[in-house]
Amino acid sequence: MRLFLDTANIDDIRRCAAMGVVSGVTTNPTLLAKEGVEYRDRILEICEVVDGPISAEGVALTADELVEEGRRIASWHESVVVKVAMTEPGLEAISRLAAEGISTNCTLIFSANQVLLAARAGATFVSPFVGRLDDGGQDGMEMVREAVQILETFHLPAQVLAASLRHTRHVTEAALAGAHVATVPPAVLLQMVKHPLTDAGIERFLADSTNYSAV
Repeated sequence: MRLFLDTANIDDIRRCAAMGVVSGVTTNPTLLAKEGVEYRDRILEICEVVDGPISAEGVALTADELVEEGRRIASWHESVVVKVAMTEPGLEAISRLAAEGISTNCTLIFSANQVLLAARAGATFVSPFVGRLDDGGQDGMEMVREAVQILETFHLPAQVLAASLRHTRHVTEAALAGAHVATVPPAVLLQMVKHPLTDAGIERFLADSTNYSAV
């Protein structure tokens, strides 16, 4: 399972990418608004740091507008994936963009039926929102499992991108569910590095190393 970062903060992206475990980045207008920078400029900055799919979201409402916006966003860089919300116009736009060879990420998915529709339309990635489903009392990870099974059963080329992951256990569960990608906030990725027993072991090694003779 590949790991993407869900952020538009370039400092966080640089820090996490330096570990060699980040394969892509997902952004959205809300994340970009927090940064106070031009959307295109920040996407290009991210593309310089991470060699992999970088999702940039369109905000138009009609299919024609989404296609036009998608073409413009895709022209920014070869790594850019056009993020399109799951709607009727969104599916049409995904289909048309896919026919032009433009990669897409269908976002705001909350059901297995939506996964099937997005995959059939030609989406490169389908993004079930696990945490938001959990917030509503549903089992968000079950939808990830269903999504993976549907795509594998019918040999659909879309990849399941588990999104809205809130904690490290979510990442483990997404991997066990067979998700192709998990996108996580930088804080969650950094938490994955840590374990109390690792910290205790390092402290013990450091304490014991004082008995070594200098070479």
